[in-house]
Amino acid sequence: MEKELVRIEGSVAAVVFQNQENGYTVLRLKDEKGEQITVVGTVPETMPGERLRVEGRWCSHSTYGRQLEIVTLERLMPESRIEILAYLSSHAVRGVGPRIAARIVDRFGAESLKVIENDPERLAQVPGISAAKAREIQESFQSQQGLRHLAEFLSGYRLPAELAVRIYRAYGELSMMAIQDNPYFLTEEGFNAPFAQVDAFALELGFDGDDQRRVDAGILYELSYNSAGGHVFVPEPQLTEAASAFLRLPVEIIREGLLRLAEQERIRMDQVASLTAVYLPAYGEAERYLARRFTQMTGGRVPLPVDLAGTVARIEAAQALEYAQLQREAIYAAATERMLLVTGGPGTGKTTTLRGILDLFEQMRLKTFLAAPTGRAAKRLTELTGRDASTIHRLLEVDVSPETGDMIFVHNARNPLSCDAVIVDESSMVDLLLMYDLVQALPEKCRLILVGDPDQLPSVGAGNVFSDLIRSERIPTVRLTEIFRQARESLIVMNAHRVNRGELPELREKKKDFFFLQRNSDEAVCQTVTELCARRLPQNMGFRPEDIQVLTPTRKGETGTRALNRLLQQALNPPAEGKHEKRHGELIFREGDRVMQIRNNYDIIWNRVGGAGMGSGIFNGDVGTVESIDYQAQNLTIRFDDRQAVYTYDMLSQLEPAYAMTVHKSQGSEYRAVVLCAWRGTPLLLSRSILYTAITRARELLIVVGDQGVVEYMVRNDKRQKRFSGLKWRLCHPESDPLAPDSPGALPCP
Repeated sequence: MEKELVRIEGSVAAVVFQNQENGYTVLRLKDEKGEQITVVGTVPETMPGERLRVEGRWCSHSTYGRQLEIVTLERLMPESRIEILAYLSSHAVRGVGPRIAARIVDRFGAESLKVIENDPERLAQVPGISAAKAREIQESFQSQQGLRHLAEFLSGYRLPAELAVRIYRAYGELSMMAIQDNPYFLTEEGFNAPFAQVDAFALELGFDGDDQRRVDAGILYELSYNSAGGHVFVPEPQLTEAASAFLRLPVEIIREGLLRLAEQERIRMDQVASLTAVYLPAYGEAERYLARRFTQMTGGRVPLPVDLAGTVARIEAAQALEYAQLQREAIYAAATERMLLVTGGPGTGKTTTLRGILDLFEQMRLKTFLAAPTGRAAKRLTELTGRDASTIHRLLEVDVSPETGDMIFVHNARNPLSCDAVIVDESSMVDLLLMYDLVQALPEKCRLILVGDPDQLPSVGAGNVFSDLIRSERIPTVRLTEIFRQARESLIVMNAHRVNRGELPELREKKKDFFFLQRNSDEAVCQTVTELCARRLPQNMGFRPEDIQVLTPTRKGETGTRALNRLLQQALNPPAEGKHEKRHGELIFREGDRVMQIRNNYDIIWNRVGGAGMGSGIFNGDVGTVESIDYQAQNLTIRFDDRQAVYTYDMLSQLEPAYAMTVHKSQGSEYRAVVLCAWRGTPLLLSRSILYTAITRARELLIVVGDQGVVEYMVRNDKRQKRFSGLKWRLCHPESDPLAPDSPGALPCP
C-alpha cells in the first residue's frame, strides 16, 4: 500500500455501491484528464455529476485494481451543463427524473442549481412543474446539501465523515448549529467519536479549556473509560484527580463539574462504605436494582416439594448414577430457594448437578429456560445437557425502539419472560448491565440459578457480579469441591486445581492430556505454535486445524494475537488462485479465515443456515468463518455456527482474525485442543487467573509452549485488578437503600 497522500479533483461518473446507513461509498471519479478512478470512503448522498476534491492514499484491490481511499473530502457542486444534467437525472433530488432534469437544464443552463436552491418559484416556468412541486424540489435539494456540507465540514477537521450521517439523522437542518454550540455531544453514546479528536476540534473552534461543556464531557469520558476497564463506579477523589490531569485543569473546576453533572442527573453520586462513588446513571441504577431484587428473592423459601427425596432418587436411577453429598445439597437447594449459586472448579460435577436440577424442575413441572452469556457457551451447554440453550441476548429477544431507534430487549419489567425458572451457566462472564436486563425480565416468583467458576477471569464488561454475590454470603451458595475419579485422571483438570491453589502445574508428564514444550526465544515459540497447528497435531493426533485454538495473554508483541494471527493465517489459509480476499487496514480477510466479532452489534441481520428463520445481533466474542467475499457487492458472508451474516466492507473494523485469541476472549468457550503461549509480557497479564482460565478452556488436549519461568511467575502472581463495585456492599447493607425490602417504609420491588 502506498502511504503518500494524493489530491484529485473530478466529477462522479458512477456510484458502484453506497450504504445508506453510514454513507460508505464506492464510486468512479472522472478526473480532469478524463480518466476514471475508483474511489472508496464515506461520501453520503453522492450522485453522478457531483464534483469532488479528494485527498487520499492509493491501495490495491485484487479485482478492481488501484483504488483511492479517502482521507479528506471537499464536495463541489456540478459546474457545467453536462455535469448538472447528469446530477439531476440521477434522481438526486426528489421529484426530478431525466425528463424534468433535461427541461430544467434547457431552461436555466449552468444556473439550474442556484435557481433550485434560491429561486424555486422560477421552476414553475418549466413544463410539468407546479408551484407546489417546485417547493418540494427545493426542500429535497436543501436537505441533501445540508448533509453534504456537514460531511465536508467534519472532514476538514479530520473528524470521521460517517459521523455526518448519524448527526444529520438526529438533528437534521440544525446539525451545524448543534455542533457549533456543543461539539462534545459527539463523544456521547450513539455518536462515539474519539474524545481527543472532538476536543482538538472544539479548541480549534475557539472553545476555552475550562469551558463547562468541555469539563462535563471530560468527566463523563473518564467514567466511560473506566467502565470499559471493568469499574462500575470511580471514587470521587480518583475521578477528580484523573480528570484534572486529563483535561489539564485545576481540581476545583473538576469538582464544580461533578456537582453540575449530579444536579443534571448525568452522573450519580452515592456513598458506598467509606467512599463517595461516582456512577454513570445506568450503572448506578443497575447496581441498586440488583441489590434490591436479590435481597427480595432471598427473603423466603418456596414450599418444600412433595416427596423431594423420592423424586431425586428416581432421577438418580434414571441417570444410573449416585449424586455426591454436595451435588445432592445443590439439587435440594434448587427445589427450595428462589435464588441459588452453584460454583466449583473443573471436574467437580457442575454439569451433572445442573442436569440434576433440570430433571428435578421437569418433575416439578417448572417451565425452565437455559442460557449462557455467549453463543459458543450456549452451544456447549446444549451439548452437555441435551436441552435447548440460548444466549441471554436471544432469550430476552433483541428489538429496535420505534421511538429512538435504539436497541431494546423485548422482554423486560413490563413484558417479563414466560417461565418459572432460569438457569445461567458461565455466570462469571455476565456483567452488571446484562444481569440487570435479565433480572428485570424475570417474573415475580421466578427462580434464578447461577452456575459458574469465580476463579476464572471476570466479565469483559463492568462489574464482578458472580464473585460479588458469592463473597457477600447473602445468597444461598453451594460450592462443589470434590474432584471425581474420572476427572482425576485428566492432567488438565488436576493442573487447573494446582494452579488455583498456587502450586506449579505438573510439566514433566508426557503421556496424558497436558504437555509443556520449553522454548527459549519468541521466534521459537511462534515457530512451534505454527507447526503444532498446521502439521503436528493434525498429522500425529488427529486434530483438525479448526479443532485447535491458540491462546495467549496479550495482543501485542511477537507472541501476541496480532503477530500469531498473521503467521497462522499464512500457514493454515494461504492465498490461492480463485480464493477471494479483502485488505482492511493492516489486516487481510480471506475466504476460509476464522474471524471473531469484537463488539456487540444488535443490528446485524443473520439467516439460519438452511432457511429455517432469521434474526439480528452478532455479539462480542462470536467466532465464525469467512464463507465468501463478493467484490461486486462489496461484502463478506460469514458463518457463525448455524447462522450466516453479511458484512459490508465498512463493517470490517468489527472483525479480527481468530486463529489466535487472548485468554480473555476465550471465556465461556471450550475447545478440543488448546495451544497456550507462555512467554514474557506485561506483568498484569501474566497472572494466575489468566493461566487458570486458559487451562480450563481445553477439553481433550492442552499444550503450553514457552518458558517454565513464565509459568512459575504466573502461578505466583495472584494479583487481580481491583474493580470498583458496590454490589457486595449493598447486599450486606440493605438499610442503605430506602427502597430495599428491609428498610422502613420500603416499596415492593417491581
